[in-house]
Amino acid sequence: MFDPDRYDGRMPYRRCGDSGLLLPAISLGFWQNFGHADDFNEARNITRRAFDHGLTHFDLANNYGPPPGAAEENVGRILRDDFAAHRDELIIATKAGYVMSPGPYGGWGSRKYLLSSLDQSLKRLRLDYVDIFYHHRADPNTRLEETMSALATAVNSGRALYAGLSNYPLPRLKEAVSILRDMGIRCLIYQPPYSILRRDVEASGTLDHLLEEGIGTAVFSPLAQGMLTPKYLDGIPTDSRAASESPFLQAEQVLARQAQLRSLGKIADDAGLPLHHLALQWTLRTPAVTTAIIGARTVRQLDDSLAALNASPAGADAFRAIDAIAPLA
Repeated sequence: MFDPDRYDGRMPYRRCGDSGLLLPAISLGFWQNFGHADDFNEARNITRRAFDHGLTHFDLANNYGPPPGAAEENVGRILRDDFAAHRDELIIATKAGYVMSPGPYGGWGSRKYLLSSLDQSLKRLRLDYVDIFYHHRADPNTRLEETMSALATAVNSGRALYAGLSNYPLPRLKEAVSILRDMGIRCLIYQPPYSILRRDVEASGTLDHLLEEGIGTAVFSPLAQGMLTPKYLDGIPTDSRAASESPFLQAEQVLARQAQLRSLGKIADDAGLPLHHLALQWTLRTPAVTTAIIGARTVRQLDDSLAALNASPAGADAFRAIDAIAPLA
């Protein structure tokens, strides 16, 4: 039983570009913490709690785990056991593009790989279709026409409702969107990394272009792998990701940003907000961003992130101060 008041206004929804689709301002990503090495019951509780708060968009990829495919398998179990009656209230997204399996057909952008990967994802998720199917990264060795034809087939065959692109540089993105359009398929959404500490998608003009083209934007890593949280303001805690052997955040990265993080922490204090709330509000400040994808290791961590939506809004002065400390490249 889910909260009957989950659509009571706690979660704002934003139109995805100029499409008819609305997405929650914050979405749940299954990149980490949802593999077979993680606590399945906690993953299930996080997913259920997210939906109770009106968070309807779940973001996956074929290689999320560990091991690759594990996140889709676990989410498939959760969807079967808990969400069978609510499928039409969910936006389930998955991707293919990074190496998923050995051999010549296990990654990149061939039609062979993308469509077989989508079929495998559907089996793991125990679904007949996904709402969004992304190409996860540009393939420098495959013609865009071939890659885009696979996305078009995914939509035309009913295995996906919408097509999306991720991690494409702007010139390649423009070309891909044009090819898709010629095939009768709109690119619904683009997914890049974006945070106070990583603004290249803004500096390159990509966000402005997406807004002009009516393409939605789902940004990932808005908290910079946890750097934009209070935990790193005074060093590196022994139980943190940076203190582990995580390939995604090393101690050296945090230490190199320490002075900058402390300055950002001061701005957050002056605004009466914890740093991660300020960082999420900053990411969502522009209408070019449809939704920010967050991860969570625990229900408490999820609740804490969602609280940013109802916290006192940071003012323009705070955002100007952020620009001074973390300017566009």
